[in-house]
This record gives sequence, C-alpha cells and structure tokens, in this order.
Amino acid sequence: MEYYAFVHFNMNTFTDLEWGLGGESPELFNPSELDTRQWARVAKEAGMKAIILTAKHHDGFCLWPSEYTEHSVKNSPWKDGNGDVLRELADACKEYGLKMGLYLSPWDRNHAEYGSPEYITYYRNQMKEILTNYGEVFEFWVDGANGGDGYYGGANETRNVDRTTYYDWDSTFALAKSIQPEIVSFSDGGPEIRWVGNERGIANETNWAPLRRAEFAPGVADIEALGTGHIDGTHWVAAECDVSIRPGWYYHESQDDQVKSLEHLLDIYYKSVGRNANLLLNLPVDRRGLVHENDVKALMDLRRTLDRSFANNLALGVKVTTSNSRGKDFAGALVNDDDKSTYWATEDDVIESWIELDFGKEIDLNRLLLQEYIALGQRVKAFKVEAMVNGSFQELDSQTTIGYKRILRLPDTKTSKLRITILDAKACPTISNIEVYNALGEPG
Repeated sequence: MEYYAFVHFNMNTFTDLEWGLGGESPELFNPSELDTRQWARVAKEAGMKAIILTAKHHDGFCLWPSEYTEHSVKNSPWKDGNGDVLRELADACKEYGLKMGLYLSPWDRNHAEYGSPEYITYYRNQMKEILTNYGEVFEFWVDGANGGDGYYGGANETRNVDRTTYYDWDSTFALAKSIQPEIVSFSDGGPEIRWVGNERGIANETNWAPLRRAEFAPGVADIEALGTGHIDGTHWVAAECDVSIRPGWYYHESQDDQVKSLEHLLDIYYKSVGRNANLLLNLPVDRRGLVHENDVKALMDLRRTLDRSFANNLALGVKVTTSNSRGKDFAGALVNDDDKSTYWATEDDVIESWIELDFGKEIDLNRLLLQEYIALGQRVKAFKVEAMVNGSFQELDSQTTIGYKRILRLPDTKTSKLRITILDAKACPTISNIEVYNALGEPG
C-alpha cells in the first residue's frame, strides 16, 4: 500500500498531553467542528490509501460508544453523547475510497482491572466491537507501550505486566483474524506487519520483508532486526515506518510552526517507500476536529513534488538487453512494459546477471525505481547501477536489497545507457519493473 495516514486524535488532543494518565473527565472531549470527511479528503488528495485512527490510546478513552466502559464519547458533550467517531470515519473512508485501520492500545491507564485476567476479557470485547461494527478494517494496530503508572479506576498506582504472556497475543491476534479474515495486525514483530524500529519514518538501506517472527512480542523487540528484517526469515512481515508530520503525535498549538519541511518529508518518503517499506505518516487532528491548515499545506506540497518528479518515466518502452534470461516469457523487455505482473528472470542457476536500458540518445536522469516480482519472494541481496559516461560504464550506486520497491536518488547524470547488475541473490532474480526519472526542483 506504500503510503497511508495515522490520525492521533483523542483525549490527549484536549489536555495538551501525549500520554494521558487515564483519570481525565469525558467532559473534556468536545471538538467544535469534527469532520472526518475533511480527514479523508485530505488523505485522498495527498495520495494516501488509508487512515488508521487511535480508537483508544493509553488513557483508555474510547472514540466509540463502547458498552463495556463509561470512559467514552457517550459521556462527552460532543453531540450530546450521541457521537461515534469510528462510524463517521468508516463512512468517510468509504466515500473517498480509502481503507480504515484502528489502533486499540493494549495498555489502559483508566481501567480498574488492568493487570488482571479480567482486563483481557475487556480488551477482547472492545476488539470485537471495533472489528465487527464498522465494516472492513484493513489493519489492527497494537502499540508496544504496556504497563506503568496510571489512574486505574482511582487506584493511582503503578502496574506492570509481562508483555510476552499477559495478553496471550497468539489468541488475541487470532481473534482479529476470526472477525476480519483479511486484516493485518501490526506490532513490533507482527504478526503480519512490523514496526521498523524507530519513529523517524526511516527504514534501513538493507530491508528484508521476511522476519523470524517468533523472536518478538509487542513491546519486546530487537530494534536492529526490525530495521533490516531477516534474510532467512520464516514469515513475511513487511516493515511499516511510522512518523508524525510534527514533533508530537497529538495536536499542540505550540507546534503549529513546527510542521516538517518539504525537504524533510521527501527524505522520509525516499527512506521508507523507497526502501521496501510502508510509510504511515501521522496527522495530529486539532481541537476543532480538523487536519490543521499547516499540515494540509505540507502534505499537498509533498504530493505535488512527487507527482512532478515521477511524471515522465524515461525507461518506458526503450530497448532492453540482458546477460541472460529464461526465455521469451521472461525476457528483459518485460521490465519496462508498464505491466508489473510480468518480469525478467534468469535461468535457475544464473545469479550474477545484468540488464541494460538503451535510451537511444543521451538523457538526463537522477532517479531509479526498481521492483522485484514479489509474489515469488524477495531475492536480491546486492546490486549496482552503472551509466555509460564518455564511452564507458561508471558506477552511480551500489546497494543490497530491492524488494517490493526501491527508489535510488542518483547523482545528476547525462547518459545513453543504464545498466543494473545483480551481484548476489537468494535465487535467480525476478525483476518486474524498472523506471527512470529526472527529478527537477526537489529541495535538498
């Protein structure tokens, strides 16, 4: 999916906090102009494919009228207690052709029974509510923060849990699948999509989608492994890069002038989507219940810049030669036929190989987009890129993994031919798509 929105909007929006303690009054939740259609319209125009909402953060306040707690919108002044943010968002996403995901914090600093077995029943009951009543939910998002000080029904104490065992994650994630068979669940280690290991929106240059998933639980992670994946991973657990468009995850008026610059957002894009990962960019909806104007401007500047940079694929239909192929059904010409379901492949015992694009004249280029035919797995372990300059090939870059998508920012180069050499792979390479661009006017 590549690029979608996180929306942090909840009690913290109105208390000016990042992590509420759980004792906040529902009376504080009262957006004046809440408009989930505006969220969806902005996300759609920004080129995003989904919105994931914080249905319940660590303070335990619920954006839907849960029958299992009084700590929810049903006891807020917003719409006289008759509102349901999840319903409004589900309808808006459907209208704008977006998918919807939901964040349900495992930690609940409001609930009196947190830390006991009874709380797990409560948590799963809430899972059933949000995964049953709002149509398709594409992603179930689980934070790694579990346990610590909190209100806990007035106890005002510290409660810690064993993150690996308390929630019985195998059964909890299985419950999500039983309700929504196509759902993917996110946490540090999956089970279907993993955290990239930082909140800067950046994947490692080497990024394998496979992961030895059994090594992780939400809140218990090998950060380095999350950033690179495992070349010998046992499960397909692609990385998701979460980052906020501002310093904070929730809206703070004091950060209105701290929205990330176009240069910063572009760098994030190239180091997430461009490194075989998904970009989950957070929009801190403000106290009105709207995506702030400054955030909207930054998003649209990014969209216009990317549209301009990737408007003219210089590789489309140009002559292609290869060092080896396994026949006409897997010929080199299939990498630039504008059909990602076709691909170039070498014979089974041929790993080191090259594919060359002949532009027929000198062109200017500085961007290269590569994709493996991912249905057959992620294979490439090392490759290099060379351009014909003054009659000989000169190396522009050398990298490791490709995966679903790899975008390289190459030096400004004038050339008539471009060669990609696969230096090493887990099996014969399968390359489905090669695109070449000359991005002009990008900052940085």
